[in-house]
Amino acid sequence: MKNIKLFVFDLDGTLTESSETIYQTTIKTFEHFGQTVHLPKEELDKRIGEHFQTIFDAMQIHVDDVEEFINVYKTIYFDFINTTKLYPEVEDVISTLKKNGKKIALLTTKSQDQAQNILHHFKLDKYFNEIMGRRNGVEVKPSPEPLLHICNSLSVLPAQTMMIGDSELDVQCGKNAGAKTCAATYGYRPKEILIKENPDYIIKKISDLIDNL
Repeated sequence: MKNIKLFVFDLDGTLTESSETIYQTTIKTFEHFGQTVHLPKEELDKRIGEHFQTIFDAMQIHVDDVEEFINVYKTIYFDFINTTKLYPEVEDVISTLKKNGKKIALLTTKSQDQAQNILHHFKLDKYFNEIMGRRNGVEVKPSPEPLLHICNSLSVLPAQTMMIGDSELDVQCGKNAGAKTCAATYGYRPKEILIKENPDYIIKKISDLIDNL
């Protein structure tokens, strides 16, 4: 890990425990549109990190206009932000990485403005060299495109980059880009699913990242 110059973090399930916020906001958004759906929280939790269109398709939930749904969702999200917490030691780890001369970036399927607002809410934005949310014209994970965009923006080779996340999408994105990968087993995916993706590293807590600096 000493050769890694850029650490790229997923958001939900990696930096933040946000499942309750996501669930409550999703339900409230459906209520806004007058739509009643069967959406067990445990089923939604298993898909955190995927785009809403992918989630709705998999759960056979019809939404007339997913982009409109997302726009309303974003206006409601911060009504429930107090149910989101940082995982233990997140700020300490990111601060330590910065002090050791590492570059820090965020890569999430949340929209660009929402990703920036969430990091600002938790006073983490000051640590990040790049915040990459979902942007028009840029593919989402597991495509390598957003990760390669970060690498190019920060002038760091993919081989000197590590993608850290709690889902198979994060590991696949990192591998597709030619970066090192680190699976976080404390998030929303079972360890067994992550192991099948053969990540370079597996961590049980975020502080494992700085044990070998």
